[in-house]
Amino acid sequence: MTGELTARMRTLEEVQATLEIAKLKEEDLQNTIHCLSFGDNVSSADYCLMELDDTLSRHIEAGQSLVIRGDKEERAVLCSGDLTYDLKIADTSNVLLLVPGGRTPDQLTQSQEGSHVVHTPIWGFCSSYWELRRTRPKLKKLKRLLMENPYEGPALGGQEENTEDRHTMMDLLDKIQASEEELQAHLQTMHACQIDGFWRILDFDYEMKLVGHVAQLVDSESWSFNKVPLQTSLEELSPLEPKEMIKHCLDCYGKCYTENDQVFYALDEDKVCRATALLLLHNAVKFNLREFQEVWQQSVPEGMSTRLSQLKSVALVDRSARPETICLLQVEDLPEDTLERFNHLFALREKWTEEDITPYIEDLCGEKQTTGALLTKHARSSMQNGIKVFNSRRPVAT
Repeated sequence: MTGELTARMRTLEEVQATLEIAKLKEEDLQNTIHCLSFGDNVSSADYCLMELDDTLSRHIEAGQSLVIRGDKEERAVLCSGDLTYDLKIADTSNVLLLVPGGRTPDQLTQSQEGSHVVHTPIWGFCSSYWELRRTRPKLKKLKRLLMENPYEGPALGGQEENTEDRHTMMDLLDKIQASEEELQAHLQTMHACQIDGFWRILDFDYEMKLVGHVAQLVDSESWSFNKVPLQTSLEELSPLEPKEMIKHCLDCYGKCYTENDQVFYALDEDKVCRATALLLLHNAVKFNLREFQEVWQQSVPEGMSTRLSQLKSVALVDRSARPETICLLQVEDLPEDTLERFNHLFALREKWTEEDITPYIEDLCGEKQTTGALLTKHARSSMQNGIKVFNSRRPVAT
């Protein structure tokens, strides 16, 4: 196939003459020859091009939509129903022409004998296009928005509930740079719930109060924490808290199942133990590790076992201190930007073991990226007492 830009309709003879001047053999080309011409008022500002991968192409072909999200001060991202992509302008040295109805060689038929000319109008042109790259959803802002008005339980007699700073799903999708599926998943991770059509995060003390009610009921009734009856729990605890909140607590900290037409919950040992640890560490700057472990084990429901592995990404143990200590350090409170995250971590502690730092950088890994690759790029390794440790590659302000 050959093409040329022209302001008027060319004849086959004129095209053949041009081929001869260019020393091109007509038999080496497709029979269909496109003569391209610019229409009236064509401008490069009329269109924007976007390069789509196979996943997004199928998404569009299925009639689904793509949404660009971001406030004025944010770098825009593109979201499908379940994924988020960074948007970046890529320049090209070749001018890209928009030719509606244009066909590639594999779409052409050789039914016609001999060459023939097809006159094709150009609708627009571009010298750049939007390049997409899979990225993590930007969810840091979500907690900040929901914490403007956390749910502290039903309003007490005579008091009016604060109805300001509440957000529907549509509100959140307008403000958070994430796909709807990613947003829903993170709301679940945060133990947020829908109340009167608005998404609310539970106040920390109120959530711990709910967990405490359930744990105390399990102990007082001598139930197995793997078999907590829903109906009895709702009946026993409804004088204390709304049934919807009790069930929400069970959904967050347990797994629902049915046995003999009765609904039960198996409490998740790791989640309940982690919540108890957060309550103990919440108001302490540092805690003697041995004393903490004793109090922690005494505070969880009977039959549950506490382990430091349950506190990955929420608490940090200092083995170099004498006595050894533990303090609250939640990954959700750390900067979302990769460089800022490493700077923050190395400001907290000069040298980290891989075991200690991994829970605090796992969420930074992109598609097919490992924590080892992140450490290689942002940290320098050395041996200390036979253990590999990592420190910053650049000076860190403390």
